[in-house]
Amino acid sequence: MFLALGIFAVLGYLLGSVNFAVLVAKKHGVDILKAGSGNPGATNVKRVLGKGPGNLVFALDALKGFVGTGLPYLLITVVVEPPDPARRAEEQFLLCIAGFVGTLLGHCFSCFLGFKGGKGVASTIGGLLVLLPVPIVIGAAIWGVVFALSRYVSLASIALGVSLPLSCWLLPLATSLRFGPAEFWFAAALAAFNVWTHRSNLGRLLAGTENRFEKKA
Repeated sequence: MFLALGIFAVLGYLLGSVNFAVLVAKKHGVDILKAGSGNPGATNVKRVLGKGPGNLVFALDALKGFVGTGLPYLLITVVVEPPDPARRAEEQFLLCIAGFVGTLLGHCFSCFLGFKGGKGVASTIGGLLVLLPVPIVIGAAIWGVVFALSRYVSLASIALGVSLPLSCWLLPLATSLRFGPAEFWFAAALAAFNVWTHRSNLGRLLAGTENRFEKKA
């Protein structure tokens, strides 16, 4: 089991290290590491190159997170099928977390970019569609509301991350959905990591110097 966890974490890391922001921007003749904020992510691509390339990078990063997280789930279902359904579900979840963490670390600390990378929001959304589908859908809705009101992508992304453990805690109180301690603490760790990767944005938000998307007339 430990070997499998390591294998899927490494596979996820290598997949996550493929930075689509750099590749898409390069197709348009732009070095995204030297343009805009210099961050190799969908937001900076959208700011520098426009909505089309930015949305493409976001979709590819989300797909990367989905595949890196879901591949262990697919393989353990098709190739390895423990006789105990509860054991199989537990192994699936753990291996998917390994793939997810590897993919997210690869995106944020790419071995192809000198261990630099994006914020990991799109890849997180893609991975959580596999692991925590309902909380991430709620989080995406919160992202949309916060962005529409503030026009700050960073603030909306932080709100999305913080909403994940809150959803895992509150949803069982109001619905039939159930989340165990593993899901809650996993979501809490993600929220903390999300805030940490946006620490520079938080500083600019507090100083009133953060970039925002202005509504077009």
